[in-house]
Amino acid sequence: MDERARAWFGRRTSTAADWPVQRCLELKRASGTSISVVVPARDEAPTIGDVVSTLRSALVDDVPLVDELVVIDSDSTDGTAEAARRAGARVHASKEVAPGLGSLPGKGEALWKSQLVTSGGLLVFVDADLTRFGPHFVTGLVGPLLADPEVMLVKGFYDRVLTADGARSTQGGRVTELVARPLLSLWWPQLAAVVQPLAGEWALRRSLARELPFPAGYGVELATLLDTEARYGLDAVAQVDLGSRAHQHQAVHDLAVMAGELLAVADARSPSPRGVGERPLLHQYVRGVGDPWRARPVPVAERPPLATVTGAGRWTAGEQEAPC
Repeated sequence: MDERARAWFGRRTSTAADWPVQRCLELKRASGTSISVVVPARDEAPTIGDVVSTLRSALVDDVPLVDELVVIDSDSTDGTAEAARRAGARVHASKEVAPGLGSLPGKGEALWKSQLVTSGGLLVFVDADLTRFGPHFVTGLVGPLLADPEVMLVKGFYDRVLTADGARSTQGGRVTELVARPLLSLWWPQLAAVVQPLAGEWALRRSLARELPFPAGYGVELATLLDTEARYGLDAVAQVDLGSRAHQHQAVHDLAVMAGELLAVADARSPSPRGVGERPLLHQYVRGVGDPWRARPVPVAERPPLATVTGAGRWTAGEQEAPC
């Protein structure tokens, strides 16, 4: 392993147990900062309520660590928004946030727009499809940011619970292990010790978020990691072992589109980008009647840094309020 990566791992890796909630609360009060937790969601009605209620109970009601708990709903059709609202989140429809800026499909779009409807100095992102998690996901991610002003971005990593009987793997998901980590090892070896660069649980300073472009789709996590290291250096990034995590899994053909997004993100940030064009297509073979080839677009659109967007003030019209 690259020696820079190995040394960074020793300096900037901690565990959730290192950041108990009371310690985080003391650090927060000393720093005077505020914390917004954002949950991007699309058709996650079966799980979103538990995610929101668990975090709200532990980190808003029991201990006042989190100032805002916000769900950004991306065109759900299954009652996700209603379930999140009942559980105690403030809910915004992504397409209705700053409608003058237009709307793009994708997770990155929801995270980019979340900057317009939150106010916390620290932004914490948590996926909506979690089935095994805990409040330590949030405390673990904010701890390094509260304790060290040089840390700008914190990535989570965990054992993945793969089966109903609780079998675990220390590896990341399929796209992580087959695409993201090989890319880092070959092109950005100083980042090779980032255990799960695509983890959906991560946190950053609002000041950093405003400076960075956000790919509209699933490339947002890799892009943020690469861009943060490029701007502020390796020690601006930290990672935290969050224990174990379980969530829903996607079909391989859907993961292939995600992999295409990551390759486009990496190419755009490589020293000698090849360019993939404005509307690249991924061709997939589907056995059946007629033409077996299905062409699927690879999302490559990126939102510019929010700091460069004229008139992107705080959007409030029509927001759905919850008590926090």
